[in-house]
Amino acid sequence: MYNIYQLLPMLEDDEAAYISGLVRDMTDEQARMFAQVYASRRRDPQTILLTALIGFILVAGVHRFLMNQVGMGLLYLFTGGLCAIGTIVDLVRHKTLAFEYNIKLASQIAMMVRGAAR
Repeated sequence: MYNIYQLLPMLEDDEAAYISGLVRDMTDEQARMFAQVYASRRRDPQTILLTALIGFILVAGVHRFLMNQVGMGLLYLFTGGLCAIGTIVDLVRHKTLAFEYNIKLASQIAMMVRGAAR
């Protein structure tokens, strides 16, 4: 079994711990497939921060669309980021937002990889 940092070197501690738990019972091939798909779809906290800043300056809600939260993205777009307060909160919480998105994504990909093996 691979060390998770060999497959996904960009992970931060909490995310790496969660991913390690997901891939623990996978074969090497499944773990490699998981890492490949996850790396291509994962959102970096810095990307969320930058798109939230763009939303604060130009078009609010871009970061919510990036995280597949279309409803919140539209709400932010039409309300100016909930009068900029929501965007400011998201600027502060950018790491948490990215972590929550990535955990949900990782769970979906793990189920897909395990299902493909059957």
